[in-house]
Amino acid sequence: MNLTLPENETGVLRLFSLNMPPEQVKFLREPGALDDVLGVTGVDIDHVEIFPVSDLDELGLPGYLNQGHAIPADQIDPVLADTTGNVLIVHSRALGGRAAILKPAATLVPLGTYSATPTNWTAQPEATPESAKRRSGSQQSPRAARTGARRIGGGIFLAVMLLVVFVVYLVIR
Repeated sequence: MNLTLPENETGVLRLFSLNMPPEQVKFLREPGALDDVLGVTGVDIDHVEIFPVSDLDELGLPGYLNQGHAIPADQIDPVLADTTGNVLIVHSRALGGRAAILKPAATLVPLGTYSATPTNWTAQPEATPESAKRRSGSQQSPRAARTGARRIGGGIFLAVMLLVVFVVYLVIR
């Protein structure tokens, strides 16, 4: 049974049961091993999952697909709850967006192809507070701001100088 992967496919995963001894399952992580069992070249191991269903504990395979991969519950066959042994999940990105035809080996039993619910990235624009709007702050020119600062600095300087003169006057006297 051949499975067609269209070009630039996203959000789809293909689930297989692995009908092979545990030693052979461990071998699937070796470079090129997945290419052989899937019948294609260039499978990216970073976008493939291989694990025993028993690792999922009470979550189970249907729960993992639903909660871990955003697969809608109505897509998931309840029979998957009875799956045992090792499974292989091949994500769309495993072939880098290129079109391919998977020719799975006889030891791979297809359990289904699932599409994740896409994330809705739309949102209503936030209202801009008045203080963040252009020209909502002080309308004073930079020159006027410097002049005001100079007046304040000059006043402080004058007060300190008068205090020094007064202290010197008291000491001399």
